[in-house]
Amino acid sequence: MALVLNEEQQMLKESAQGFLTEHAPIAELRAQRDAGSETGYSSTLWNQMVNMGWAAILVPEEYGGLAFGHVGMAQIVEQSGRTLTASPLFSTAVLGVTAISLAGNEKQKTELLSGIAAGEITMALAVDEKIHHSPTQTAMRAEKKGDSYLLSGVKRYVVDGSTADKLIVVTRTAGTPGEMKGISLFVVDRTAEGVTVERTQMVDGRNAAIISFTNVEVGLDALLGEQDRGFRTLSATLDAGNAHLAAELLGIAQESFDRTLQYMKERKQFGAFIGSFQALQHRASHWWSEIELCKSVVLKALQSIDEGDVKSPALASIAKAKLCEVAELSTNEAIQLHGGIGMTDEYEIGFFIKRARPAQALFGDYNYHADRYALICGY
Repeated sequence: MALVLNEEQQMLKESAQGFLTEHAPIAELRAQRDAGSETGYSSTLWNQMVNMGWAAILVPEEYGGLAFGHVGMAQIVEQSGRTLTASPLFSTAVLGVTAISLAGNEKQKTELLSGIAAGEITMALAVDEKIHHSPTQTAMRAEKKGDSYLLSGVKRYVVDGSTADKLIVVTRTAGTPGEMKGISLFVVDRTAEGVTVERTQMVDGRNAAIISFTNVEVGLDALLGEQDRGFRTLSATLDAGNAHLAAELLGIAQESFDRTLQYMKERKQFGAFIGSFQALQHRASHWWSEIELCKSVVLKALQSIDEGDVKSPALASIAKAKLCEVAELSTNEAIQLHGGIGMTDEYEIGFFIKRARPAQALFGDYNYHADRYALICGY
C-alpha cells in the first residue's frame, strides 16, 4: 500500500487540525494545570470530541461506530500532539476499543463498545506493575473461586486510571512472572469494592494512577477473552497503543520544529537573524529530514495494523523506537535553539518536552522497543 493518506483520511486530519487549534490550544492545557484539574482534561472538550464521532472511529459499525481504522484515528492523535491536547481518547477509544474488539464476547462488545462510541464509558488499561514496562512480568493474581474471580495486586502508571469508569486489568491466572502463558484480562469497575486509586499528576499535567486491588471479586462475565490466553490480545493492544503514541510524538516533533523555525526567523543575535547562521541551518536540516522519515515509519505501522499484517508487531516497535529517538531530538533542539527562555513557563515550547518524555516511556521506551524488534527478528 502506498504511504499516503486517502482523501477521507486527509479530510479527517484537516478537520482535527482546525478543531483542536480552535478549541484545544496549549492555553487550554495551561488553564487545566493552573486550575488544579482533577481529571487533567476538559469534560466539555471531551464531549465535543465525542459529538464529532472521534470516540467511535475504531468501533465496528454494528456497535454504533464508524470503523474508520487506525490510520484515520492516528490523524487525530497526531494533531493532538501538535496542540498537546489531553483527553481520554487514547486510553478509551484506542486501547479500550482495541482490546474489547479483539477479545470481547458479544455481550461485552454490545455494552462496552456502544457505550464508548456514545461517550457514556471511559476506560483505562492497567498493565504495568514496576517502574519499567514489562507485560510478561505480570505478577498480580486472579484466582477462580466458584462463580467468581478474586483479584489482588497493584498496578502503576495507569493512564487516566483515576477517572476511567472501567479498567481493563492484566492479571496472572497461571504460571510465573516472565511467562506469556497464564495471563488473563478482566474488565473491572473502578469503583468496585477493594479497588483503591491513588491519583498521580505527571510532569505533563495529565493523570496517571497507582491502583491497588485487594480481593476484588468479579464475576465470570468480567473475563475478557479466554483464561490464561490473554497475552496475544494484550500484545496486539499494546502494538496499537505504541503506534498511536508514535503518531502523537510525530505531532510533537513537527510542532516543535515549526515553532523553532519561526523563532529562528525572528530572533536576532549579533545584528543578524539566528536562522542565517550556517551551523544552525545544518542542525535544522538534519532535524527536518528525521521528521520526514518518521512520517513514513508511523504510517506504515498503522497501515499494517489495519491490514492485519503479521509484521505489525515489528513495525509498531520500529515506529515507537524511532519516534522516541526523534521526539527527544526535536524537543531538545527546540529548547536549545530557543535558548534559556525555552524552559520558562512564559514560552509554550517548554510544554512539548514535558509531554514527550512520559509519552516516550509509556508502554516501552527506545531501548525496550529496539530490543523487542531484535528479538522478533531472531537476534
